[in-house]
Amino acid sequence: MTTSATPDRPDDLVLGDATDGVAVAVSPAMRQAKQEAQASHVTIGTAVDHADGRITIGCSCGMTLTNGPGWSLDEHIRLHRAEARYLALSHAAPAGMPRLVPVGADRLPVSR
Repeated sequence: MTTSATPDRPDDLVLGDATDGVAVAVSPAMRQAKQEAQASHVTIGTAVDHADGRITIGCSCGMTLTNGPGWSLDEHIRLHRAEARYLALSHAAPAGMPRLVPVGADRLPVSR
């Protein structure tokens, strides 16, 4: 079992492949979901300082990210990207995979 890609082992089969009898580390669907989420949530433009103390910046998804009374703009950007990755990976995850956050039949989070 190897821990890096080789000519006969593509990057998405980092820890092994089905022929090795070892589970694939990251499925192509999960990798693709993560990459799409990353590409869809990129900050655009320049941060804008507002007279009321807010600092905002746009996201390529259309949402405006901002600081607040208890969080920084950087924290909002990090949370936004993490939520985007979570939702994309959650949707791509195989049905029946054990989950920390309860999900419905559509594999998206349900209200508690």
